[in-house]
Amino acid sequence: MTNGSTFHPRRRFGGTLVVVLAALLAACAAGWLIWRSASGHGGDKPPKALPAASPASPDGRPGTDGAPGKDGTPGAGGADGTDGGAGQGGDRDGKGDQAGPGGRTGTRLQGKTVLLDPGHNPHNRDHTREIARQVDVGNARKECDTTGTSTNDGYAEASFTLDVARRARTLLQAEGAKVVFTQDGDRPYGPCVDERARAGNAAKADAAVSVHADGAGDGNRGFHVILPARVTAGAADTSAIVGPSRELGERLAGRFVAATGSAPANYLGGGTGLVVRSDLGGLNLSRIPKVFLECGNMRDPKDAAQLTDPQWREKAARGIAEGITGFLTR
Repeated sequence: MTNGSTFHPRRRFGGTLVVVLAALLAACAAGWLIWRSASGHGGDKPPKALPAASPASPDGRPGTDGAPGKDGTPGAGGADGTDGGAGQGGDRDGKGDQAGPGGRTGTRLQGKTVLLDPGHNPHNRDHTREIARQVDVGNARKECDTTGTSTNDGYAEASFTLDVARRARTLLQAEGAKVVFTQDGDRPYGPCVDERARAGNAAKADAAVSVHADGAGDGNRGFHVILPARVTAGAADTSAIVGPSRELGERLAGRFVAATGSAPANYLGGGTGLVVRSDLGGLNLSRIPKVFLECGNMRDPKDAAQLTDPQWREKAARGIAEGITGFLTR
């Protein structure tokens, strides 16, 4: 060097190494603190849990065959020849229709009118002559109405149908629907089957369900939905309602399975839960989509135990309301 100083390479290199190591340690410490804070492992704040995945909505639309009805009358066969098993849902769009869950009010059925037809009448038994008179059902003449069946312990079908229909009315009204009844226990008897059909027509209802329970033999279990056959005779012309009634019935069957856990009837309908009939005036004379629902068999002890249980009847009402809601919001 020209200034006379002495150069010591080892000493200079050692000082530089110390500075680099110190800077590296500081950077690592800062990085660890940032990771600890961001990952939620510091302090008293536990890491956030991931949201649970929502289960997929159930689906299922049963098909139809023409099995005989509860009085032994042969069915007319499926209008479009389809057949299939009842599903565990009923809403093919996956919307998971729930009619007024938890008592909430809604507007999904605002502007819609639903006819509920509680089968028979608790007072029919006191007016057997009046209900025995014949009325025109389009392709035949039949009695005005009947007393209905009952459980072996005497719980009347007419009492069952009123209770379930009233519960379903509450759920449908909670969704904004206007609900019309054919009778609410406020008539001396009836109405006759032709009047029941006219009530839905006059109300211009968007859908109608007639609520019943069957009276088949012991060991015959499950529910079934009765669809209108294509009938064009006399005052009857179901041509326009066969298709939409089938869709209503399929959705109703699917939601009834899901709500109640009941299986389709094991004694008719080929396990589909759907039957087509041409002899019911309430269907033949309807101008609006309409089906009958036989909620179970009152003469079978196991089915009767369900039908007489208020909690099960609430489930049945929910299945009815959800099936109608699914049909009207499709």
